[in-house]
Amino acid sequence: MLGYTVPAYGRLSPADLSRYRRYYCETCHQLHEGFGLTGTLTVNYDMTFNTVLLCGITGKALDVGPTEGTICVLDRCKTNDDLMRDMAAYTLILTRWELLDDDTDGPSLKSKLISLTLNRAIEKAVRLHPDYDDMVGKGFEELRKLELSGCKDARLMGRTFGKGLIGALEDIAGDSYTDDLGEVFTELSTAVYIMDAIDDLDEDFMEGTYNPLLPDSGYVNARALIDRDVFRFTGLVNETIGSMQGSYSRVRPSMIGNQSLCDNIVYFGIPESARRVISGNSQAKASIKNMFSNRNARMSE
Repeated sequence: MLGYTVPAYGRLSPADLSRYRRYYCETCHQLHEGFGLTGTLTVNYDMTFNTVLLCGITGKALDVGPTEGTICVLDRCKTNDDLMRDMAAYTLILTRWELLDDDTDGPSLKSKLISLTLNRAIEKAVRLHPDYDDMVGKGFEELRKLELSGCKDARLMGRTFGKGLIGALEDIAGDSYTDDLGEVFTELSTAVYIMDAIDDLDEDFMEGTYNPLLPDSGYVNARALIDRDVFRFTGLVNETIGSMQGSYSRVRPSMIGNQSLCDNIVYFGIPESARRVISGNSQAKASIKNMFSNRNARMSE
């Protein structure tokens, strides 16, 4: 699994499973058509959910056809809507800033190779949406300020990161945007940030990378820390997911489609991801490096 915003597959109806796979594949097709074959390497579950929810809210791209080509990634797009194209550009812009953030934490040959591979696709996305690039960049700058100050409030850091992403998503949602929808995206980003921080405890400790959940001293390993502070970690995750679900419950009555699929992800899929993270059974880290390493393991139809 790559990413935390995934369905609880065992609870999906056959129709919703097919719908989810089609959306996932369509995000890939949009990246290919708009930004070239290398752009498809950035397709991920978190952005797929954002697309499913935005389509359900706006009523756009609700009918996505199945993949028809033998080689899925080379198939043509099944929708013709600015929402899908804008989400593809936004995915690449977010990837750009994740790579810059990784490079700031600790330059690596792998990050440099990924940046070189995606350079042309990212440059095109930035040309199309310099406003998105500016918004996301400012969000990462605010997060960096908190890291440099030694902030230990993981929810504050997650919400700061999430609010930095809202501007682009508000633009994509258009007239359908509401404050409650903004809170869904903000708390979702916060949940992903916190779960990623838990997943990264050992790696960040070994590499000396900032992590608000690492103690100032006495760290042994992630399992020992989580077992000792399970109430704190569980409380952080539950508070964030509960807040996201509350905002989603206020958005849902206005949705035009995709309700049952979004219900599954919000009420079952994300909480299941959180349980895996707390129990130490997660392999869900949603970093750009993992997107490349696990590309072949992801779903297609």
